[in-house]
Amino acid sequence: MKERIYVCHTYYHVYVACLKELTLPGSSRGQATLLLSTMSNDFGDLRERAKKSGLFEDVLMFEEKKADFFPQLDKFRVDYGNLVINLFSRMIFTKRLGKLQEPYVPVDFAQYRDIYVFCDSDPIGYYLNYKRIRYHALEDGLDCISYYDTARYDNRGHFKLKAFLASRNLIFIQNGYSKYCVDMEVNNTAILKYPCPKYIEQPREVLVRRLTGEDKEILTGIFLRDREALFQQLRSGAHHENKVLVLSEPLCSLTVRKQIFTDIIREYGQDAQVLIKPHPRDVLDYRKAFPEHIVLDGMFPMEILNFVEGLEFNRVVSVYTVTDAIHFAKEKIYLGDDFMDKYENPQDHRFNEQIY
Repeated sequence: MKERIYVCHTYYHVYVACLKELTLPGSSRGQATLLLSTMSNDFGDLRERAKKSGLFEDVLMFEEKKADFFPQLDKFRVDYGNLVINLFSRMIFTKRLGKLQEPYVPVDFAQYRDIYVFCDSDPIGYYLNYKRIRYHALEDGLDCISYYDTARYDNRGHFKLKAFLASRNLIFIQNGYSKYCVDMEVNNTAILKYPCPKYIEQPREVLVRRLTGEDKEILTGIFLRDREALFQQLRSGAHHENKVLVLSEPLCSLTVRKQIFTDIIREYGQDAQVLIKPHPRDVLDYRKAFPEHIVLDGMFPMEILNFVEGLEFNRVVSVYTVTDAIHFAKEKIYLGDDFMDKYENPQDHRFNEQIY
């Protein structure tokens, strides 16, 4: 029987998996498997760096497939305008998506004592429930449920009925409502409007405070492809004494996205050295769009900048990325829904307000 496996879909997921491993006694490290899903993220050469770190026993890739990869499922995703018919279609969809995923799963999950899944709304959640394998769910992003409760939003209307069916494994609901989800780890239960019996609180900051200097070296070694080049970028250039970091996000269309960050830089980057940290899934070419500013490597979670010795920004600006975990900025600006209302229909981002 193997010890632990982490199913990760983003760099942030890998970061949290590393935090959890680094808080274990030294004798317990190096016994976990890291499984990197390629479904929505390009991990580049992270696998090799993670393997060299010694923090994991094995690092594997998972060619997870979205539901639309399987055309035979299309008819079960149609809204027939009838609750009963829709629920029966969903029951069939739930089982078939799990079964169709099986050929692409590279490990035998039944061989692990503990399975940790970030974002179990992805097909891996359907697969584990189809196989009746128990797992621990983890919050997709820091405090993300507080502004986008995907379980409630995706199942708005007759939620109690749907939650009951999920508890019997007839349909699937993510984030702590599925039958085989043991518990759902979140950063802060106090800020969540809708409680779930399976929520357990594990503040990320507690894990960070336990890190030693050696642990931080391990983290930067895993996530930074060229540490020295990044450090040079961060410590040079005009207006070096007044740094502003802008965190990009894959918002709206590319044209509107460029306008969003143009406006942010105009508002918050005057007389400053502006550095842009692209989101790993953001495909806008920021170097081409903003050649006058410093564009950092996007292939690491922004929390890693906490571990760059002596780094300090006057200001960090984010649209939706929660900035609570940032230690390297004097001022943290979170723009949120009111800001986004100027660029797209509020219904496209005010998700929790539409829950009923």
